[in-house]
Amino acid sequence: MRKRITNPVKEQNAYSDHNWLDIEKLAVAEVTSEDDVCPIEFALLPGNDSGWRASRPGKQMIRLLFDNPQRLQWIRLNFEELDIKRTQEYVLRWSPDGGQSYQEIIRQQWNFCPEGATSEIEDYQVELPAVTILELDINPDMSKGNALASLKELRLA
Repeated sequence: MRKRITNPVKEQNAYSDHNWLDIEKLAVAEVTSEDDVCPIEFALLPGNDSGWRASRPGKQMIRLLFDNPQRLQWIRLNFEELDIKRTQEYVLRWSPDGGQSYQEIIRQQWNFCPEGATSEIEDYQVELPAVTILELDINPDMSKGNALASLKELRLA
C-alpha cells in the first residue's frame, strides 16, 4: 500500500477569510419597519448581537442602495428565532441598474423550531459585477401568523 501522512487541514475562521464591506460607508439602508431596540444597523454592522427586528408582523423588506456599484462575491445571511415555531421564506435579489430590473439570487424557506432549529446561516458565493441595489424580502411566517421578521446578520464581501 502506497500512502502519505499529510498535515491536518486547518479550520478557517469564517470571519477571517473575507474582507467584509463597510456597508455604513457604502450604502443607504431602507427598511419597511424596525423595532427601536433592534434597528437595521445592528444586523449590518459588526459588534451587535441582537440584529434587526421588524416593528410589526408580516412581510418585510430590507434594501441596500449603494452609492456606487459594488462587486459582490460573498453574501452571508444569519437568521435566528428562539421563541416561535414557524416557516420563514426569504428572497434575495439584486439590481445592476438602480432598480429598473432585478435578478433573483435565492429564494428559500426555513423551519424554525425552539426545541432544535433556532438559527439559519447561509453563505452564498456569488459573482455580481455591479450591484446598485441589494434587496431582501422576508415573509417571517408562511402560515400568516403574527411572527416578526428578524435578521441577526447580513455581511457582504
